[in-house]
Amino acid sequence: MNAATPFQDWMIAAQARTEAALAAALPSALVLPHRLHDAMRYASLAGGKRVRPLLVFAAGEISAAPVAALEVAAVAVELIHSYSLVHDDLPAMDDDTLRRGRPTCHVEYDEATALLTGDALQTLAFEHLATLPLTPEVALKLIALLAHASGSRGMAGGQAIDLAAVGQKTLAPPELELMHAMKTGALIRAAVLMGAGCGTGLAAAETELLDRFAKRAGLLFQVVDDILDCTASTATLGKTAGKDTAAEKPTYVSLLGLEAARAHADELRTEALTALSAFGARAQRLEELAQFICDRRF
Repeated sequence: MNAATPFQDWMIAAQARTEAALAAALPSALVLPHRLHDAMRYASLAGGKRVRPLLVFAAGEISAAPVAALEVAAVAVELIHSYSLVHDDLPAMDDDTLRRGRPTCHVEYDEATALLTGDALQTLAFEHLATLPLTPEVALKLIALLAHASGSRGMAGGQAIDLAAVGQKTLAPPELELMHAMKTGALIRAAVLMGAGCGTGLAAAETELLDRFAKRAGLLFQVVDDILDCTASTATLGKTAGKDTAAEKPTYVSLLGLEAARAHADELRTEALTALSAFGARAQRLEELAQFICDRRF
């Protein structure tokens, strides 16, 4: 699609491309072990906004990346995201029963199957990413980028900090930002850098600007998430509303207050868009996604 395509049409097309590629990458439920493969498909094909794959495709437009490579990267990122949701919902973690408007994986199947589902989705992400139709050097760089974003210095580490903070209600602002930069922001950052990394020709300074955008967009996503947790209904969110407040988790709303959190979201959006200004029309989809993240209602 070209730049004249309305954002909504572009987004629907990219989501459909992601859905088809994801369905093709996942093992069939007809293949042994049937229950595990069925659970993997249940957890991954349950809908959702597909924000991370959208960021992969949008960032790929800046570096003129081939669509075939972007599809692989988008699927890998979404598999990691799906695995994280399955594990986050477990009784030992956030202990939630609703995800994307349906029973969580451990409720629909059982806890052991949910654990294995998360494990299998995580390893499938890297197996799939190894099929990138790019040079081995580039493919290895993207594999390392996703692994770092998923591990103890990224998403898993952020979740560990989050669990340790239950009952504290508030953290110092730098601690809260670090937690969310790891738990939510790291995978969003990886999506942007992987999408751009599937192409060629970006200068180091341009990559730094994309990194700056990604970091602000990742925090923006979390601030909006915190706002929605206390303002939207369970039916709208597709997950249990007010969960963080009930668990006495530190959030941007508990730290700043609702109106200040909204103001902070506006600041982050402005900072994200400012980082893209040097790219001109090439960054149109990333700019639109930043606005979409800020304005989302679910």
